[in-house]
Amino acid sequence: MLRSLAVLMASGLILAASCFGAASQTAFYTADPAAIANGKPGSLIRNEKIDVSPYGGSKYRVLYRSVGVKGEPIAVSGMIFVPGGDEPAGGWPIVAWAHPTSGLVPKCAPSVAGFGTDQVQGLEALMQEGYVVTATDYPGLGTPGPQPFLVGESEGRAVLDSIRAARELMGGTSAYAAVWGHSQGGQAVLFAGKLAPDYAPDVKLLGVGAAAPATILAQLLRDDLNTGGGKNLLAMTLYSWNEVFDAPITQVVEPKAMPVVDALAQVCLETIEDLPARYIDGEELMQGFLSVDDITALEPWKGLMDTNTIGPLHKGMPVLLLQGDKDQTVPESVTASYFAESCKAGSNVSMQVMPGVDHMTAAKEGAPHFIQWLGDLVAGTPAASNCR
Repeated sequence: MLRSLAVLMASGLILAASCFGAASQTAFYTADPAAIANGKPGSLIRNEKIDVSPYGGSKYRVLYRSVGVKGEPIAVSGMIFVPGGDEPAGGWPIVAWAHPTSGLVPKCAPSVAGFGTDQVQGLEALMQEGYVVTATDYPGLGTPGPQPFLVGESEGRAVLDSIRAARELMGGTSAYAAVWGHSQGGQAVLFAGKLAPDYAPDVKLLGVGAAAPATILAQLLRDDLNTGGGKNLLAMTLYSWNEVFDAPITQVVEPKAMPVVDALAQVCLETIEDLPARYIDGEELMQGFLSVDDITALEPWKGLMDTNTIGPLHKGMPVLLLQGDKDQTVPESVTASYFAESCKAGSNVSMQVMPGVDHMTAAKEGAPHFIQWLGDLVAGTPAASNCR
């Protein structure tokens, strides 16, 4: 069992290795529907300064407005980190962080966790460089669920609206912004880059950095299906899409596996304490899970995977893809396929493979590369694609 737990850790199935569990949720995370509707996407519903001074700055918990999967007004929670010192002329520059998978239910939100600050990769260096950093929880985490898990537009809007919320918190201005995410968060920031020109034209978005992003969903889910960890992630996807889109999960999952899937949906992926339950559920799913041969070819699942597979971004949006060559959750081959597709489409994209890096450490190891790349953009150095 210990060996299997180590495999789960290496596969990136936990957001942060820590011995501290999630803190208790409070009324901060709920809002009256009328209050949610009474404002534009990205506007603040409420905020509170936390008695923590990370890296010489300040930390805020925020609740802000966004748009749900059906176009409805929703509330999204998250964190905003502000550097110390005076705000520069033109406003603080902003980096929006998008986290990897942490779970499906409200208690699994990073802002709820007592160690949420530690989950934002590159936070210290970014704050020292003078960036305000946002960290959305995504819809349905923190706030009432269900979470639209691996639903790109939902995640992307939440990322962009976190930038707007930070701008309001700081007084209404920002010099520019960039987005940076890992795994599920890599999907989120790529969709943010796609949506920005139409959804958030008021956000001056310089570029997108994505570490081991979830890009070609059908390929990812097929490649991972033979492992307990892969079955964990597919089970979470099926559960969420059944809740959000009424996709018929009982038609594709064996009846004996449904209690396991339901139990799995209630377990977070944030700490070492979460691993035993994940391991047990994954082992049970290895004994029997799907009742169909290829769910990636079956509707409505195929259509949902296609819809939430990010295509190449427009030529004016610089993209940095960071990928570990030891990643068993998002294999290098999948990111390479997305990179090649983007190159063929003429996107301004660069891919950097990090030797010896697995999925869990992709953002930690990739953060310095992203920060250097962003610094070059800010300095006016044109982003250099390494397409062949």
